[in-house]
Amino acid sequence: MSAFSFRSISFMLFIAFLVWCSSFDTCIARRGRHWRQNRATSASLYKKKVKSNGSNHHHHNGESKPKPKPPSHRSPLPPPVSKPPKEYAPPSSSPTKGSATFNVRDFGAKGDGKSDDTKAFQSAWAAACKVEASKVLVPSEYVFLVGPISFSGPYCQANIAFQLDGTIIAPTNSNIWGKGLLWWIEFTKLKGITIQGKGTIDGSGSVWWQDYPFDDPVDDETKLIIPLNNTVEKHPPMPIRNEFSKTMPSIKPTALRFYGSFNATVTGITIQNSPQCHLKFDNCMGVVVHDISISSPGDSPNTDGIHLQNTKDVLVHSSNLACGDDCISIQTGCSNVYVHNVNCGPGHGISIGSLGKDNTKACVSNITVRDVIMHNTMTGVRIKTWQGGSGSVQGVLFSNIQVSEVQLPIIIDQFYCDKRTCKNQTSAVALSGINYEKIRGTYTVKPVHFACSDALPCIDVSLTTIELKPLQEHYHMYDPFCWQTFGELNTPTTPPIDCLQIGKPSSNRPQSDHDAC
Repeated sequence: MSAFSFRSISFMLFIAFLVWCSSFDTCIARRGRHWRQNRATSASLYKKKVKSNGSNHHHHNGESKPKPKPPSHRSPLPPPVSKPPKEYAPPSSSPTKGSATFNVRDFGAKGDGKSDDTKAFQSAWAAACKVEASKVLVPSEYVFLVGPISFSGPYCQANIAFQLDGTIIAPTNSNIWGKGLLWWIEFTKLKGITIQGKGTIDGSGSVWWQDYPFDDPVDDETKLIIPLNNTVEKHPPMPIRNEFSKTMPSIKPTALRFYGSFNATVTGITIQNSPQCHLKFDNCMGVVVHDISISSPGDSPNTDGIHLQNTKDVLVHSSNLACGDDCISIQTGCSNVYVHNVNCGPGHGISIGSLGKDNTKACVSNITVRDVIMHNTMTGVRIKTWQGGSGSVQGVLFSNIQVSEVQLPIIIDQFYCDKRTCKNQTSAVALSGINYEKIRGTYTVKPVHFACSDALPCIDVSLTTIELKPLQEHYHMYDPFCWQTFGELNTPTTPPIDCLQIGKPSSNRPQSDHDAC
């Protein structure tokens, strides 16, 4: 074989080797890319699965497939943060996330106080509903006329903020309200909803109040207040209307209502001139209200400030409440309620009840009201129940309440009855563990009024550091009154409350299973 032939064969072998190596590397490289791509896809899918399941898993060395952890059974966070039940879980599809802001003006709201902006608000909410932690913006320097509206879940994403910087006003055209509605603005079945800002909700209440007194009950404690001249003008004079004028419906709406929601917060805003109750929470859990202002005239009928019903884990603080009824009303089904640093007045004080109306069962427990200033209110701290009711109120503390020109600072009334005629009944809501401490200031009618059930007396009522001085104004004044009230005086009181019976009743009827909560 010649040298040329040998070189040719060697060159051809070398070329073949290079081709073979190139094919092998390409195969390996392709195989490597394919493996890495599969890993990335699997990891991405796994992360999505972990995210949707709400659990955190960690990979070790990126090799072994992690085993799913069992669901957590930790106890819920302390109030007011609460864990929603499973029926209100968000949809399984991954929510859109971000800090998206939906300005109602961008959805056609005029903000001129005359045009109906209801549909624009509905559209803005519909867009925000799809985005977790989004914001609906009601901008400042605009007045929005909005009719009855419901911002509802349960399929909205969590933690939506309603940023109220402008003013929302209610329509005064009776046709818009039909035969009457129980609410004007409603937030229902939501999680982590927040209403915040420096804006105002104005219920245009004066057009509703003028129909008083025909449709509204009267606070029963007015029977205890007798002017010095013995004449009582129970109702203000009615305005003169012509026969063609249209009145508002007899059913008056609450201005702002929350229903079936979890971890709801209201802060910063003003609610004023509501036709009836200003702010209501019904069937909610985990409620925080702070730094708000509620304002209506002291003679506006049934305009409660904050109304709680079937609601648990509530914190209310640092707010100014002025209205024509209870500054705060705590109804049946409420527990773990903490109220502090609130100014109340005018109004009817802070009340538990009324409870047990129409022979119903009421359950209220673990209520604390402290560090409150009340000025020019009808009552101070009050518990009111109807004859014929059942259930119980227990574990209540009223502490460090400063009263100024309050007609009736301390009240328990188990014979509550509005303007209807009420018959005597033996069953009653049981009251126990009611504690009053550091209640100081001036009263204008009677310092203490305890009227408990004959069949089921109030027990474990304690009084500590009660210092109430009379201030003669326009009313007959009375000494403390107690009926079927048992407990203890931990310190001397001013004036002396000698009517409280020390200890427990000798023949206290035990609460039946039907009555127990």
